[in-house]
Amino acid sequence: METVLVIGAARSGIAVSKLLLKNGYHVVLTDSNEIKEKAELQDLGIEVFDGGHPDCLKDKEYAFIVKNPGIPYRVPFVHYFVEQNAKIYTEIEVAYRFAKNFNYAAVTGTDGKTTVTTLLYEMLNRQKKSLVAGNIGTPLCELVLEHTDTDYNVALELSNFQLLGIETFRPHVSTVTNLAPDHLDYMDSLEAYYQSKMRIYENTNADDYFIRNVDDENVVKYAQNIPCQVIDFSLKRKDVDLYKDDKYAYYKGTQLFTLSDLKIVGEFNCGNAMMASCMAYLMGVSLFNIQEVIREFSGVEHRIEYVGTIDNVRFYNDSKATNTHAACAGLSAFEKNVILLCGGKDKHISFDDLKQYDAVVKKCISFGQTKDKFKDIFTNQISVETMKDAFEKAVLSAKPGDIVLLCPACSSFDQFKNYEIRGEIFKQMVHDYASKRNEE
Repeated sequence: METVLVIGAARSGIAVSKLLLKNGYHVVLTDSNEIKEKAELQDLGIEVFDGGHPDCLKDKEYAFIVKNPGIPYRVPFVHYFVEQNAKIYTEIEVAYRFAKNFNYAAVTGTDGKTTVTTLLYEMLNRQKKSLVAGNIGTPLCELVLEHTDTDYNVALELSNFQLLGIETFRPHVSTVTNLAPDHLDYMDSLEAYYQSKMRIYENTNADDYFIRNVDDENVVKYAQNIPCQVIDFSLKRKDVDLYKDDKYAYYKGTQLFTLSDLKIVGEFNCGNAMMASCMAYLMGVSLFNIQEVIREFSGVEHRIEYVGTIDNVRFYNDSKATNTHAACAGLSAFEKNVILLCGGKDKHISFDDLKQYDAVVKKCISFGQTKDKFKDIFTNQISVETMKDAFEKAVLSAKPGDIVLLCPACSSFDQFKNYEIRGEIFKQMVHDYASKRNEE
């Protein structure tokens, strides 16, 4: 019996351990933290080491290693196996090998991934029962455990961390939404980050499709030697395969949807809808079902999410804007009078691109680890310690017609477990403030 080492016992690590066990492997699972499910996993026959990675694990022979995508390769325990030239996969590769009946439409990129993937899933699912997985929240291995022998279309969101650990994974349709600096605290270089995204199409063939965003100079630069059919997409040009005019979005002359049916705001969201619609169409979804979803879709939670209006001040939660590129997209949806709440963990990326929105931002209130890095970005800026402090200052200064926008431009990990929790806390602050105003 071959042995596999799984490093990291988060949700995906537990799912891949169970899947490997089911398929005849002896599984060794290790985590630097306590594993709450340890007894249950041991009862199944999985060998579990928690509270650290003992050196004895380096002495075993492994068929391959599965690493949690969030653990950098330079972490000493992982780096040991890198130096041994061990095969190190992420759970996506393992899931792909054991679910031969799944048909994948895969989405990566710096920003827009979740919106494209969610829209795509809604369209696929409208046509026939489908699945959604990956970086969007559900490990692919969990779905494979449940549906191993079933024929499903799968909308799959992939981070570059997940793509670094693939070997044979092949999607039928794929795209890189855009490329901008991110994750420089994890990757060795910006070039390495961009190149990692391009792994999404490396195993495709002439029967598959890749949607290439020709408006993005980085995508054009790095998306080279593509082995499948290339569909060029643009919001600005009409001499491409996927394009729009003033009324409609088109794929090679076929009207995909009417632009006025879109409820989600921002030109970039029009692009997200065009990519999702084209991918769905290539996966066999009817134009009727694509257009029905376009009319109904109101957006993704934590992405320019309307929270409420209090005293004629509108509140929006864009907690998913965890880098400068995403924050620019969020700010571009508004014309003026934005009270911006931003800041968080320092990922060592420049905020200079935000300067173009200085006239849109009435006041910037920055918090967290990067709070002082916005002083040179916006004319009217103040620094505070926490998001709660920022919110309190925002509502004190807000006037009717203003917009209070949480758009951090940073990851959440200095003060929050993840961007979802940050967004939920912000929304709760808005609801609590509304209740307080109603009582006055």
